Amino acid sequence: MRVMVIVKASPSSEAGELPSAELLEAMGKYNEELVKAGIMKSGDGLKPSSTGLRVRFRGNERIVTDGPFAETSELIAGYWLWEVASMDEAVEWVKRCPNPMKEESDIEIRKFYEMEDFAASDPDGKVAAHEDELRTSVAMQDSTLAPYLFFAGRCDEALEFYKHALGATVVMLMRYNESPDATPEGMLQKGFENKVMHATVQIGRLTVMCSDGCSDKSTFDGFRLALSLPSKESCTGVFNSLAEGGKIDMPLCKTFWSPLYGMVTDKFGVGWMVMVPGEQSCV
Repeated sequence: MRVMVIVKASPSSEAGELPSAELLEAMGKYNEELVKAGIMKSGDGLKPSSTGLRVRFRGNERIVTDGPFAETSELIAGYWLWEVASMDEAVEWVKRCPNPMKEESDIEIRKFYEMEDFAASDPDGKVAAHEDELRTSVAMQDSTLAPYLFFAGRCDEALEFYKHALGATVVMLMRYNESPDATPEGMLQKGFENKVMHATVQIGRLTVMCSDGCSDKSTFDGFRLALSLPSKESCTGVFNSLAEGGKIDMPLCKTFWSPLYGMVTDKFGVGWMVMVPGEQSCV
């Protein structure tokens, strides 16, 4: 069950009086408990209504009014979004909250509507399906995507190569024998105990994840990494560095989408497209 836990405004919050250091610390500890319990999904405090605006809808009119707004008891000063098993659980958590105001205060708990509540108005489920798509889109706006490369036992060698060729920085590296959890029996090829279990590498603005994998049976088929550089000189230098011990699949040349573009497979089998972005780049 999703609920909004609303901290109602008070004269002190509407006056813009900030909480004491003691209250900030107490609320921080309370929020930490909520997070550890898996209940708190988000939460924030709101500035006084004097900093806000209201928009009234009257037919086709939209009437904007500046704050502050007089009815303090109807205003909110902050909120949490929680996921709880029941309203009783939400009440028990609210009772544990430090008083968020200097004076007497109220915290209100409200359930969210869920799509099943609108089943009678959405008999074919089209609206619900659309809402699911929107939720996925919202979640993806905060997601990250990074390539994960498996080097079949040559990860250390590859990392040194990319340090030289691309100025790569190894942010984190862990070997199988350093893992806090034992590798499942039979999963790891014999002799791989000291191999790289995971490495996080920064190449320019791109984060690349690397590993030796669990065996020496790994290939890089069906994809390439697209690397854009700011000038023809830097593009040529990086392309030539990646080609050392590897294979040039397409020499650097001018194309309709780039003033300089080429494809190379490095000595570890990783395919690259190296280019200078063009004004109408389609990559």
